[in-house]
Amino acid sequence: MRRVLRKWKKNQQNNLNMKTGNLVTTFFQFITSRVIRSENFFRGNDPNTQFNLDPEDSRIFEALCQFLWIQGDPLPLIFDVSNEVYTKQGITLSTLKHLEAVGLIVFDVNGFVKKGLGKHTRLFYSGRPTKIGFHDDANNYLDLGHVLLTERGKEMVSAYTLSRNQEFYEYVINRWFRQGLVLSSIQISRGQKTDA
Repeated sequence: MRRVLRKWKKNQQNNLNMKTGNLVTTFFQFITSRVIRSENFFRGNDPNTQFNLDPEDSRIFEALCQFLWIQGDPLPLIFDVSNEVYTKQGITLSTLKHLEAVGLIVFDVNGFVKKGLGKHTRLFYSGRPTKIGFHDDANNYLDLGHVLLTERGKEMVSAYTLSRNQEFYEYVINRWFRQGLVLSSIQISRGQKTDA
């Protein structure tokens, strides 16, 4: 099944133009991760056994996963390691250094940026898109914070159920808004009433 999915994904990436390709790729990767996660569930795979982690490492990594946004790859957006939005969930400089030592993340005090973005880009949090608009038409960049997942970390994400942290979501949105980015997001559940 995975081989067929990889082959289909490769063909789709070759056939789509960049603008729709990014959205389709992101959506496909999200769906693929859900399929793999469900396969692992039905096989009874435990992330601790599957990835040779001790239970404490697994607990810390699972806490980190609530800070993942998706744009092609999962991106843990850790901007200020001393902010309580992270520390309340057990993510501190110490725990990040530990996850780096066991090979799940790369931590850089100077941080990471995604360069070469066009006028708009989309990131997904908990399966919901947020469209980001930049002031320039091309050569834009997005601050990704201090953490990136290693290949092993990216593989592990599929073994966990990702939880949504509304406080973190609002923290990121407010940060991007203060940077002058233009944001649009559909965050209203079906059946939820809005004040008009």
